[in-house]
Amino acid sequence: MADAGTLVLVVDDDPDARDFLTTVLEDNGYTTVTAKDGSEALSILEEQTPGLVTLDITMPEKSGVAVYRKLREDDQLKSIPVIIITGVSDDFETFISSRRQIPPPDGFIHKPVDPPLLLKLVGDLLG
Repeated sequence: MADAGTLVLVVDDDPDARDFLTTVLEDNGYTTVTAKDGSEALSILEEQTPGLVTLDITMPEKSGVAVYRKLREDDQLKSIPVIIITGVSDDFETFISSRRQIPPPDGFIHKPVDPPLLLKLVGDLLG
């Protein structure tokens, strides 16, 4: 079992995006587990607690917004840092960061992902 502190749950419906993110993270010492949609992500979160979640927003089944809300409302999961990784516009970042019911994400990266930016953010959040 991986150290939860270095385990990153990568959630994205695009297999190429998942492969890219896991390769960048694993090449830099992190262990990853992947989910192809929000429903699969929530199933994984019932089984294990990652140190961090990267979360796409636009996905089939259960959207990234629904997963993010669940993460922030669940007492067992709300301390897990979340980086939103999306191709959605800047307006979405403003929208999700302004919700009164839930705190803003710990990080926000636009696609295409810049690996050094991703690694800096992950490193900062995982200490």
